[in-house]
Amino acid sequence: MRTYDLTPFYRSTVGFDRLFSLLGQATSDGSPGYPPYNIERTGENSYRITVAVSGFSKDELSIVAKENTLTIKGEKVATENGKDKTQVLYRGIAARAFERAFQLADFVQVKNASLENGLLHVDLVREIPETKKPRQIPINAAAQAAQAIEGSTEKAAA
Repeated sequence: MRTYDLTPFYRSTVGFDRLFSLLGQATSDGSPGYPPYNIERTGENSYRITVAVSGFSKDELSIVAKENTLTIKGEKVATENGKDKTQVLYRGIAARAFERAFQLADFVQVKNASLENGLLHVDLVREIPETKKPRQIPINAAAQAAQAIEGSTEKAAA
């Protein structure tokens, strides 16, 4: 796999250092491939992460959202051989523990999580506060601004 040097971008941008470090992490081959997952866009500001967790019950899964990181963990509860009457001759279904972390953008919140047919669905919504949304600024003409200033000085002199 190729590695890209993003150092030239650090010199010409201000405030995007986190973006470039996330790009560097995404291109690295250090992330494990288990369990497989999908990331879907379900609306303009809504997303869904679907993780294949076959064999795990909802008690064996945990979802934690902290700051801008969503962490999904799965840990199988070990059964004692004395209680289980069956003997497994071949284990092809993975029952190993896993931890998968997702970096979330600013203002993205987890709304819902559901487990059905071996798939864990985590619904996300981006809710931008009113103070952070773009707003239209009216442009005043120079003549109107001058008249307003002249009118206020005449009232102050009177």
